[in-house]
Amino acid sequence: MEQLVGNLLVAQSGGPTAVINASVAGVIQEAGRHPDQVEEIYGGRNGILGILNEELIDLQEEKRAAIEGLKHTPAAALGTSRYKIDFKRKPERAAQEMDRLFQVFQAHNIRHFFYAGGNDSQDTAHKIHEQAIARGYKMRIIGVPKTIDNDLPHTDH
Repeated sequence: MEQLVGNLLVAQSGGPTAVINASVAGVIQEAGRHPDQVEEIYGGRNGILGILNEELIDLQEEKRAAIEGLKHTPAAALGTSRYKIDFKRKPERAAQEMDRLFQVFQAHNIRHFFYAGGNDSQDTAHKIHEQAIARGYKMRIIGVPKTIDNDLPHTDH
């Protein structure tokens, strides 16, 4: 697999679970172990909606103890939203939103995107993946399954 060098963005979406912050802490900590691939680590405030508004937090400025503390902190530390990019109901608006997302990704050299959340969040991550391919934008998109609704098929732990 081709090695991508650039910045990482992690965001949360949907209902906050007891462990969604632990997943974000894991992403941040593991990314820190790969300085040859991940140059900067950002958090998107309030999910996709925050990314559309370019509300990014420099997570490398956070102390290690604060990141470690996320593992035991409930709720959603980065904030969350249930905003959905909907190609079926609003195709024109969805296309504009994807254009905006990729403007933000390019402006911040985002090459690794982790999106923690439930079924709609995983769907959004998949749509972004498809758009990255269609646009020829080299990027890795990883959906981090976390749900309070038990609505993710094919995951058991």
